Amino acid sequence: MSYSPGRSFALGAYLTGSATNGDAWRAPGEDVDADISFERYRSYVDLLEQGRFDSIFLYDNVLPIPDPSVIADMPSLARWDTFTLLSALAVTSRHIGLIGTASTTFNEPYNVARRIASLDRLSNGRAGWNVVTATGGGENFNLPRHVDHQERYERAHEFVDVVTGLWKSVQPDAILRDKESGQWLDPAKVHPLNHKGRFYSVAGPLNAPPPVQSRPVLAQAGASGAGKELAARIGEVIYTAEYDPAAGRDYRADVLDRARRYGRTDAHLRILPGLAPFVGRTEDEARGKFETYLSYLNRAEVLRSFSAYASLGIDLSQWPDEQPIRLKDVEETNSHKSRQSLIVDWIRREAPTTKDVLKTFTKGGHRILVGTPQSIVDDMEGWYRTGASDGFNIMFTSAPDGIRDFVTLVVPELQKRGLLRREYAGRTLRENLGLPLL
Repeated sequence: MSYSPGRSFALGAYLTGSATNGDAWRAPGEDVDADISFERYRSYVDLLEQGRFDSIFLYDNVLPIPDPSVIADMPSLARWDTFTLLSALAVTSRHIGLIGTASTTFNEPYNVARRIASLDRLSNGRAGWNVVTATGGGENFNLPRHVDHQERYERAHEFVDVVTGLWKSVQPDAILRDKESGQWLDPAKVHPLNHKGRFYSVAGPLNAPPPVQSRPVLAQAGASGAGKELAARIGEVIYTAEYDPAAGRDYRADVLDRARRYGRTDAHLRILPGLAPFVGRTEDEARGKFETYLSYLNRAEVLRSFSAYASLGIDLSQWPDEQPIRLKDVEETNSHKSRQSLIVDWIRREAPTTKDVLKTFTKGGHRILVGTPQSIVDDMEGWYRTGASDGFNIMFTSAPDGIRDFVTLVVPELQKRGLLRREYAGRTLRENLGLPLL
């Protein structure tokens, strides 16, 4: 699948919702109070709108922490409630899409439908929902263990059907507010859902204002077999962690092939690999920023997190620095199946050292890229024009400096090459992404 002239280039920004957005949180200039200062996130979004980003994506999790000493040197505990933060940003921003994470394993469809419909109304049509099944956290929701991977995805399909059904349960023109006649609504335009399925029984209709968009945008990040099937069926923005363009093309072709079975085409999907850039006006400047980042990394913590996230079965923080990493049989995880497979394959093929890991990936397993605006855009354009991606989800390794560097240095180069718009295309997130009305 190669470049199509009608396919718009999409640019998303990953934000954690926590105190800091970077792995090297001790570096000079790095914000460390964004978990208690809304103004930090407000300023980040201001910068991103100057850079004409399509959306921000707020990560979230609800994982238990049985041993707090494990996170003593990690800024990960305090995190804004995703939709509380997005609601505040909805009224302080004008253009950028607001995509929040909500799990289908630890929520109810009615609550999620109402929350996102309200955000869409509050933002005048800029809401999106990142659909996740959750990689863990059942211990915080009266569950003795995490729900099985396959069941989580079966549940997710029905969950999304209920949410999208509830969004359609009140037609946009159903509310009349006619003082003269005394009629508040037209009952013919209100449709109780009356859903009864394997996992959910939901009557409806939704008691929230109908979304401004024809439907809030659905995002997804599945890359296992079950994950790709969900992405193909419902995903419109799809986040991936591919680090090789050939693998990116294979992934995109696989998802599009699955999507066609649901009557969907590449017009319905925007596939965005994660990318963590370090940009400088010269190669030396970029390399200097990267070396500064590495010098402030907590090596042991990053390697532990990387090992756990990829479910490697070993703790790389205990691995000798200069010794190539060797993996024996790795037990398949019930958590990040796709990320585990990606990282395990890379380690077995490259036989890297732990230093190579730190220079190649963030602790969440996303690709690091160091260079000038021209070389970074060369890379991004190559992925896009050969069909390996529809754009990128930028994983800023510092804030605010990393965000400012990208907006002031990389964005003008993207615009110069005709990849990124100079003005927003429309009012809603769906319009700006060039996604069809549903």
